[in-house]
This record gives sequence, C-alpha cells and structure tokens, in this order.
Amino acid sequence: MKRVAVVVLNWNGWRDTLACIASLQKLSYPNFDLIVVDNGSTDGSQGHIEAQFPGIKVLQTGANLGFGGGCNAGIRQALEQHADYVWLINSDATVDVNALTELVRVADAQALAGAVGSVLYEADRPERIQLWGGGRVHLWSGLSRHQIAPAPLDFISGASLFLRREAIEQVGVFDDQRFFMYWEDSDLGFRLRQAGWQLVVAEGSHVWHKLSASLGQGSCQLDTYFTQSGVRFLRRYSPAPAVSVVLMVGRMLLKRMLMAQVGRARAVLDGFLRA
Repeated sequence: MKRVAVVVLNWNGWRDTLACIASLQKLSYPNFDLIVVDNGSTDGSQGHIEAQFPGIKVLQTGANLGFGGGCNAGIRQALEQHADYVWLINSDATVDVNALTELVRVADAQALAGAVGSVLYEADRPERIQLWGGGRVHLWSGLSRHQIAPAPLDFISGASLFLRREAIEQVGVFDDQRFFMYWEDSDLGFRLRQAGWQLVVAEGSHVWHKLSASLGQGSCQLDTYFTQSGVRFLRRYSPAPAVSVVLMVGRMLLKRMLMAQVGRARAVLDGFLRA
C-alpha cells in the first residue's frame, strides 16, 4: 500500500483548518501522514491546532510565503519522509471518507498520471459541483475557466491536488518566486504536461470547498494577486503575451468599472504594474 503525505496549509484560518483535519481523520485509506503547515499566522492558529489535535506538530514557516511557498514547505517534508504521493488539500475544505482511497486507486492504475484531482462541491450547497478536477486556460485570450464536467484539463486545482513523487522530482514544486498566490497550480499543470505527465480526475474522490475563504470573494487584494500572477503566467506560456495580457486585464477592468467597483479596478491595475 502506497504511503501518502497529506499537506494542509493554514493561514489565519484555524477554525476551517480544524474542520478539515477532523474530516481527514475519518479517511478510509490508512497509510497516510498528515503535515499541517502554518504560513506565519497572527491569529494564534498554531496553538489552536496543536491544542485540538495534540498528536499534530505544526510545521511553522515563520512568514507568509504565499500559497505556493507554504505548500512547498509541506511537499519538501513529505519527500523527506519518503512519501509515494503527496495530497495537497485546502484548509477550507472537508473531504469524503473515501476521497483519498479513490485518488490512490486512480493514480496506481494510471502510471503516467502525474497529478490527480477530485470532484469539488460548494461547501454551502453540497450537491452543486464547483469544479471537476481543474480547468482550462485559453492562452490567446488569457481566459481561465474551471471545468464542471468531464473534459481535458490544462491544470488540476490546488484545492485538491494529488501528486506523484516521481512527477514532483522531475518538474519541481510550485514556482513560489513568480506566483505568490493564484495561477501557481496552472503553471505546475503546464509543466507536468510538457514533461509528458497526464492530468486525470478521480470521479469518486469528493471534496467540499469554500471559495476564496482566505481573502474573501470580491476583495481588492484577491484582484491584485490574481492579476499579477495571471500576467506572469501569460508572459511565460502565451504565444502572444502582449495580446493575451491586454485582453485579460482589459476584460477584468471593464467588468469592475461596469459594476462601479473603482477600488477593485485600481487593484487590477496595481497587479498589472507589479507583474
């Protein structure tokens, strides 16, 4: 039975993380280690987590390294512990009892599967699919879309991302120097596919996920990070980055101006300038 390291990244969200850990402890798959990483939280998260689950020693980064940087700390520890697979699961998610069993089953059956995704459902509407494993990126228009039904994928969402050890060792971890938050899973998906690995979905692996719980939907900070990372992604992969960047940023600006969200429009411009 393959050894799995399950990595949960927390940042100022210990209540969600406690619920996530509680669901993970009910998993039917027995051969896994849990690695909880705290990204320099300032809300006492580490104390709350270790008090609720005394058997867990939180891996403390000491600073907010972003999503990719925090996950990388957990991935590196997982590899040091000789894990065969690494499962990244968002702290604002809860999992079905058979979620990990299904991920391992699909990965074991498909030797070229470098990454496996779950079927994610809305946390507040548990019957509604949020995304089917991951999404597609149109490199000419800069448009990234989550899939909600079976389809070929360009990336697996970092909300539930199951990685094969050999794939990580070949292509590397998240590029946390270029992507502080958002688009890092897209970048990893493109690198995996370029190296010949396949991206697949374990249809029986079900996860319930809150959307943008860390920053909140509609926040200016979210817009800044999303734009900055999106521009950097398109400059790396688009066949015509000047075109795709203008289309992406212009589309985001127009939408926010039409909704009279001046602050969010400024945040988009700020992200573009930071890129």
